[in-house]
Amino acid sequence: MKLKLLTCPLLLLLILAPQGAATSASAQSAQAVVNRDPDAARLVSADLAHFWAALDDAAETGVDLQSSLQTGYLDVGSPGLQAFNTMRIGGAEQLAATIRRRPGYYAALREPSGKLESYRPQMLRSFAQLQSLYPPSVFPDVYFVIGSMTSAGTLTGSMLLIGVDMHGRNPQAPLDELGDWERAVIKGIDEIPYIVAHELVHFQQRYPTDDQRLLAHAIKEGAADFIAELIAGRHINGHLHVYGNPRERVLWQEFVAEMHTAQYSNWLYQGAAAKGRPADLGYYIGYRICAAYYASAADKQQAVSDILNIDDFDRFLSDSGYMQDGAALRAASAK
Repeated sequence: MKLKLLTCPLLLLLILAPQGAATSASAQSAQAVVNRDPDAARLVSADLAHFWAALDDAAETGVDLQSSLQTGYLDVGSPGLQAFNTMRIGGAEQLAATIRRRPGYYAALREPSGKLESYRPQMLRSFAQLQSLYPPSVFPDVYFVIGSMTSAGTLTGSMLLIGVDMHGRNPQAPLDELGDWERAVIKGIDEIPYIVAHELVHFQQRYPTDDQRLLAHAIKEGAADFIAELIAGRHINGHLHVYGNPRERVLWQEFVAEMHTAQYSNWLYQGAAAKGRPADLGYYIGYRICAAYYASAADKQQAVSDILNIDDFDRFLSDSGYMQDGAALRAASAK
């Protein structure tokens, strides 16, 4: 893979020299990008240099932090930062307020954020591995940005957006500044390749847009974790498996009772609202369903394609064989 490294005044840019039926939003993303060459997708971190320059300017000149972030970071941001601001940051006022509540955490983020370049080969390997497992793969540009601690990663119709601020766990980071959910979910900077792999898998998925049931969303998220593990060696939700594995059957019985509803509050996208157990255990259930399907498939490459192109989630669950000895599943499937 021939890559060109660009430089900016404060930080190296990560560049990978210059890609889905009834479709999901992530499938539509795949349609918007036609690049099928993993070498032709850029990994761009220029926004990080602007962020640190804006913070330094506020500290050194006394300029209001919100104003400095607006003019020195958001206004000069990449297309990825512009999209992430609209989708997840919420503007300079929200970002400044988040930093003021967690000054030590953001200060401790500076040093690890400068290590992104060292993970470039690892990310490239996962891109190439996805192409080998799923030749129709498409490869968008990836933007690394710093936000207001609301998202580790998301995507648009043409790019992946990675929240570096959710990867600041390190010995110097004062975790007492964070809430319980934040402390549970923040990762180290070495986890960046796995969130990139997770979002890259989402970019490939071609699923019905009209199925908003819990089952569909859990499989969507679990599939991203499962295939990310195949291409990158790990996924982003190891803590859910530590909790879920010894409780799998009990969790499954609870899940079955809600899986045909559009109620996610016990399983997905809970954030700090989860009480008594980890948030987002739907990722774990979806992963286990996909793992069962893959394990039983004779043709593993076809299994990956099947997982990325589900058109009937009930049939996929049945074909997976997951927990089919349970009476609860049989009762739910009869509805």
